[in-house]
Formats: sequence, C-alpha cells, structure tokens
Amino acid sequence: MTASRSPMDLALALAEEAAAHGEAPVGAVVMEGDVVLAAERNRMKALNDPTSHAEMLAIRVALAKRGTGRLDGCDLYVTLEPCAMCAGAIAHVRLRRVYFAAEDIKAGAVENGVRLFEQPTCHHHPEVIGGIGASRSEALLRDFFRGLRSD
Repeated sequence: MTASRSPMDLALALAEEAAAHGEAPVGAVVMEGDVVLAAERNRMKALNDPTSHAEMLAIRVALAKRGTGRLDGCDLYVTLEPCAMCAGAIAHVRLRRVYFAAEDIKAGAVENGVRLFEQPTCHHHPEVIGGIGASRSEALLRDFFRGLRSD
C-alpha cells in the first residue's frame, strides 16, 4: 500500500475490479497496523461459492498469514456493510475494528438487520465505523445493479 492510498481506497479499487469481472462490487482489506495482511474482492461467481464474499476471502488470507486463528488487533475495511455470515466471521476471528463504506439496508447485519454485534449472545463486539467512502461505493453498487436490470 502506498502512503497516498488508504485501505478503503484499496478496497474500493478491488470493488471496481469485482464489477469488471461480473461480481457484485465489494472489496475488503485486513490491516495489521500499517501492513496489508489481505486484500480481496467478491469471487462468488468465479469460485461457484456463495461464501466467497470479499470479507470472508480476506479473513481467510489474513488468518493464513498470521497463523494464529485470530485477527485480534487487526482492522477490516470493506466497501459494503457486512452480512450476517461475514459479521459472524468477524466476531469469531475477533477483529478489532470494522470500517465499511455503504450501508446495506436489505442484507446488512451490523447497523441494519440483525445488528449482530449488538446481540447479547455475540461474544465479540468490534468497533464499527460506517460511511467511509460511502458515495463512491454506493455509485459502484448502483451502476452494477442497474446494468444487471437493463440486460
């Protein structure tokens, strides 16, 4: 990562790459301090795997690099509010902080929907900061899904 490129900028670039490959435009980056542990994009179609969300792939790569089974002290930057599956994984790996760009009113599980981290049964509650790069992410999503509807 260059000094001029923030982790969210990298995630947004990955989201653009996902859209260019026909995937929903979502990118995710796991940071340990100033070090990029993982940078991934949605690959559900490419891998024929509905669990291949950008967050899940980035978490898997970061865990492999760390070799600890946890990502405590690490931060996740993602271009769309995590769904319930991804929020569950975030809690299990104990990410310190989650930054997301656009809210997901329909499938989000952090500030919308089940609000997983607010549930008393959730064993880990990362700090959540939403809205970083939201307008760029929302535009990518809007353009991608508009294109699907016009086909």
